[in-house]
Amino acid sequence: MTVIVGIPACERTRNELLWHETPARYAAAVFGGAGALPLMIPPMGEAQVAVLERLDGLLLPGSPSNVHPRHYAGGESLTPEHHDHQRDATVLPLIRAAIARGVPVLAICRGIQELNVALGGTLHQVVHALDGRHDHRGGAGTLEEKYGPKHKVMLSGRLARLVGASEIVVNSLHGQAIDRPAPGMVVEARAEDGTIEAVRVETAPGFALGVQWHPEWGYADNPASLALFAAFGEACRRFRSGMKEAA
Repeated sequence: MTVIVGIPACERTRNELLWHETPARYAAAVFGGAGALPLMIPPMGEAQVAVLERLDGLLLPGSPSNVHPRHYAGGESLTPEHHDHQRDATVLPLIRAAIARGVPVLAICRGIQELNVALGGTLHQVVHALDGRHDHRGGAGTLEEKYGPKHKVMLSGRLARLVGASEIVVNSLHGQAIDRPAPGMVVEARAEDGTIEAVRVETAPGFALGVQWHPEWGYADNPASLALFAAFGEACRRFRSGMKEAA
């Protein structure tokens, strides 16, 4: 059975031209880890909700950009140079519609932040400026060093059962994170400094899970990442077959 997973793209300006793009590793993980065909969704606004009629799953990828705080009454932006208004305008309504329909959702990095904001939660705009919090950004070095293992996270609930562990080591490349979880959202992983690292939408009729780290990076060599993408792919196949289940 062939299933199709949509991946929303970012809008970038390069050489005075607009580009719609997202790193290829997300499509590679959907194809190789979830066993699904990836389909990029251009950031064209709320009209893109209609694409859900053709999708069996939605993967929300990471990005250098941040959700604008006006979408969660967060006050003035502390990262004004790092916003993508077209992605906000596309993905936030797309998430709400997908959750309502039971379309399986897997959210990664910026994706988990979008998931929380779309459903009524808030964000910390600069995590490393908070008392007692670590710097969760990637730091300097090669890509392998930036995306290498950084810190432990403690897992709970269904995510722990899915992965088969209560503690794993993950990479870390984010400056923002969840502050107040949205209504109906359950925290299923935290870093040692208390930063929320994974959530599940308990009120969703289908699979709806978000992680703050990047499981798509080197997924094929990471048992926890393989388990996560396999579970997402299975949820997409069940959705296509008409059997919607909770994450």
